[in-house]
Amino acid sequence: MKICLFYHSLLSDWNHGNAHFLRGIATELIERGHDVKIFEPADGWSLQNLRMKHGEEPIKRFYAAYPLLSSVSYDLSRFDANEMLADADLVIVHEWNDPELVRRIGNARRRGSFVALFHDTHHRLVTEPEAMEKYDLSHYDGVLAYGRVLRDLYLSQGITEHAWTWHEAADTRRFHPLETKRYEGDLVWVGNWGDEERTAELNEFLIEPVKALGLKARVYGVRYPDHARTALADAGIEYGGWLPNFDVPEVFSRFKLTVHVPRRPYVKALPGIPTIRPFEALACGLPMVCSPWQDSEGLFSAGDFGRAKNGREMTEKLEVLLGSSSLRRRMSRSGLKTIQARHTCAHRTDELLEIFATIAPPKRVRKPRRKAAELVMPALIPPSLAPL
Repeated sequence: MKICLFYHSLLSDWNHGNAHFLRGIATELIERGHDVKIFEPADGWSLQNLRMKHGEEPIKRFYAAYPLLSSVSYDLSRFDANEMLADADLVIVHEWNDPELVRRIGNARRRGSFVALFHDTHHRLVTEPEAMEKYDLSHYDGVLAYGRVLRDLYLSQGITEHAWTWHEAADTRRFHPLETKRYEGDLVWVGNWGDEERTAELNEFLIEPVKALGLKARVYGVRYPDHARTALADAGIEYGGWLPNFDVPEVFSRFKLTVHVPRRPYVKALPGIPTIRPFEALACGLPMVCSPWQDSEGLFSAGDFGRAKNGREMTEKLEVLLGSSSLRRRMSRSGLKTIQARHTCAHRTDELLEIFATIAPPKRVRKPRRKAAELVMPALIPPSLAPL
């Protein structure tokens, strides 16, 4: 089956978390024998910022880390959707694309026979509805929404007649436990500052607990304003800047635990959407404590991670975890078991192909060569993993 994926960027994950999931899904589809072509705009801001700040070396490292993957850059002013998609079976267009591209692909779908799906992994339908009104989905077969609450909004608002919940997940080819010989610190957090969507929360659930406990901690991410860096320094937290996502598992292995601090829209307006970071942390066997967030879809099991109602409780739970290697080990195994059983890119690929089968003509449906269950490793944690 020929599958065309239109995303903001495959090559760059600079402030572009959607690249994480895209890389895992594309690799999975290729491994199953599908013909996958990924398109990204030639002038995409994520790739431009990556090159401006870090040069070409991260791009070279990307190709070394993902030898099966590559992308086709296009100039929207010269992009002919009818020609490019003439022999496509499935086309997925991510919401972080130009509305004009979305419209052209929709028009090509009207004339062609491929299945077209719009993929939404953001909160803009709630926080910036006027921006989402620019997207014409009238000729699309439906929407892949990364949470049930978002799917229900697309349906209730009449934006589409068909929508499916398609959560992000961990690329377990890369995100898995690594052997730990020596810890460099207590706590690591990987995430961008958040455009003031979680400033108060990061102070309450990350910075202040680290300061109160005197932990050795490190933070990675981009777009940290001066006041954020000052707050980190005041708490004794090392700021590591941008970290390529393919390096995250190795960094995770050098720390004892992490925290998850969801952005405000995912707490108040779109509960049930964890975003990709918790999936990746748990896939690496890293114990995690989460600030207030409602798992309304039952994605995780009791014991997969800790939950803190406020900053005081976060401080207490971090102290208890850091004081008990056996407790950290139990949490690590529980979270990893859940990821391997339910939340890998192999599972999401199975879901995608099943969705495609409900839409496409019977002659188009091809069964994947492998199912997710066949990819789950029998050992939850390498025997050589040092005590947590």
